[in-house]
Amino acid sequence: MKCPSYTLFSVVSNETRWKLIKKLYKSEMTVSDLCTAIDEEQSKVSHSLKVLLDCNLVFSRREGKHIVYSLNKKTTRMLIKVINQHTKEYCKNRCCKKEVKKK
Repeated sequence: MKCPSYTLFSVVSNETRWKLIKKLYKSEMTVSDLCTAIDEEQSKVSHSLKVLLDCNLVFSRREGKHIVYSLNKKTTRMLIKVINQHTKEYCKNRCCKKEVKKK
């Protein structure tokens, strides 16, 4: 059985989900806004948002015909700040800066 911390890092380590988190860090957005912002297909964005919603990293609310997504400000913003601080301070020329080769 995987621990919750492992699962959380697995969720945010996905490139599409990380892009969505970074966009939602700046402002609330709809699926179509997010698709345009990260240049991904709607199905991929919707699937990624579902995973983020399931982990409560992202919240959603209905506004008329649209669903607006927002970041869980209580925890996710803090997590992003810590990750950014760590990479800025400790990942100068080490493994964090290396490009991960896609399989």
